[in-house]
Amino acid sequence: MGQIASPSQLRMSFLRWALVTVPLVILLGIASGQLSGSGYENPWFAELQKPDFMPAGWVFGVVWTALYALIGFALALILGARGARGRGLALMLFVIQMALNLAWSPLFFAAHQVAGALVVIALMFVAALATAIRFGMIRRLAGLLMVPYVLWLLFAAVLNYEIMRLNPGAETLVPGQGATQIQL
Repeated sequence: MGQIASPSQLRMSFLRWALVTVPLVILLGIASGQLSGSGYENPWFAELQKPDFMPAGWVFGVVWTALYALIGFALALILGARGARGRGLALMLFVIQMALNLAWSPLFFAAHQVAGALVVIALMFVAALATAIRFGMIRRLAGLLMVPYVLWLLFAAVLNYEIMRLNPGAETLVPGQGATQIQL
């Protein structure tokens, strides 16, 4: 049984993995955002000053869904590369960057930890870049599929930084709280 898989067998292996990884990664990403109340509907987030280059809310949904799909396809390529040298390390890096990704929304939107979220996104960028490089060493296409995600993380980190800069004390902001003292 020392035969190499045929191209059609490799394609079928990739498709089987993709049928699991793409929906799973998209579902995990959406769940993280939904459970943490991410987006413009979040009252705390609505109160924050945003940079002029902040995209409309719908852009984030479209971009993240597309990025999660690309990430899922990249993962499927690596999972299908059984026996590839460095595969274990690549998968470990993927899990690390994905855990950081899933932690960012709850930290930012639910815990209101803007500075902490900036640290997480910086670590996520490093882990995602390392993942993309390792994926590319195993399957060139897998590494290339990670590039839009890595670039978006740079943009997201700049947004996170600018929100932190524009909103000192954002962690203490309580939405909808006006003055409670009545002057007579």
